[in-house]
Amino acid sequence: MTYQSGRHFLQLPGPTNVPGRVLRAMSRPTIDHRGTEFKELTERLLTELKWMFRTEHPVLIYPSSATGAWEAALTNTLSPGDRVLSFDQGFFAGKWATVAERFGLDVQRESWEPRRGVAAAAVTDALSADTRQAIKAVLIVHNETATGVTSDVEAIGTAMRASGHPALLFVDTVSSLGATELRHDDWGIDVTVTGSQKGLMLPPGLSFVAIGPRALEAHRTAELPRSYWDWDDQLTFNERGFFPYTPATNLLYGLDESLSMLREEGLEHVFARHARFAQATRAAVDTWGLEGFALDAGEASNALTAVVMPEGSDAEVLRAAILERFDMSLGTGLGDLKGRVFRIGHLGDLNALTLVGTLAGVEMGLALAGVPHEAGGVAVAMEILGEGGGT
Repeated sequence: MTYQSGRHFLQLPGPTNVPGRVLRAMSRPTIDHRGTEFKELTERLLTELKWMFRTEHPVLIYPSSATGAWEAALTNTLSPGDRVLSFDQGFFAGKWATVAERFGLDVQRESWEPRRGVAAAAVTDALSADTRQAIKAVLIVHNETATGVTSDVEAIGTAMRASGHPALLFVDTVSSLGATELRHDDWGIDVTVTGSQKGLMLPPGLSFVAIGPRALEAHRTAELPRSYWDWDDQLTFNERGFFPYTPATNLLYGLDESLSMLREEGLEHVFARHARFAQATRAAVDTWGLEGFALDAGEASNALTAVVMPEGSDAEVLRAAILERFDMSLGTGLGDLKGRVFRIGHLGDLNALTLVGTLAGVEMGLALAGVPHEAGGVAVAMEILGEGGGT
């Protein structure tokens, strides 16, 4: 393959572009992970993560993908045979349910229209039918990365508390944290999990688990097997500023810098920026005459837009053409959406000009691949972004 000038556009909904500041921070020499300097780093990170998750309770860091955080949430709070409630809201919701099944949990899978966010009423209906209160936890993906559909976790948490059912609420925020508002404590979430490679603007390799008091209480009697993921080990070492294993020190340097950057911009500004970029992208998609996967604009993701291909067109052909001609990576369709949708990532470290370039690449690619569409989507997006000002 010949050299292509310019930078590669990594417009996936994760991993996202890693800022130069974070890359430079990660290039620092590794230090003693049992020394004073590392202790200060750990204490600072654990404090800042509480701010990020909007919690007063512990947040744990693991050197793993978010799949590990799924496992940590389940194994530290549940026992063999416990029932968990899951909705078929998308690819990653299904994968989390599969992890639960592999640990011998009784997964109650409820069918769901993946083009809509999980409704609070659907959760409480399932809990109301559970007269024996066998359901011990509810698994919800805040922003389903495979579909670009967001569920109202605040409404779900409020409804669950009002129902009086004791089930724990577990929430996956892998593609929402740092792009969409998330309040672990105020929304009644018991365990929140996420990964490093999306809104936190880091490479893959770290996962995070925010733990509420009810989850800690459940942990005391949980009997599922665990070792590496055990919360007791983590909490004990974290109190002293360390970890019960050799940590991913250079990724922690990067996390320290990315949290500083989010502090500097301010979370409200971060969320507003993502919402504006999502609005501009959806406007471009509408102008092209294409269809966004989310049926309700109020549930359309601020982190990504999944675009439905016209009948007779293949998303994989389009993605390949855009990559080869314009050096831009777009997200593939996952599971049964393979070939039916492509996904435009608009989260993390990007500004208005980056998004304009992304949408220009898509519009040129649609023409190159012979996908039926109308021109002018980029121009419409530019009007919206111009009105927003700044980034």
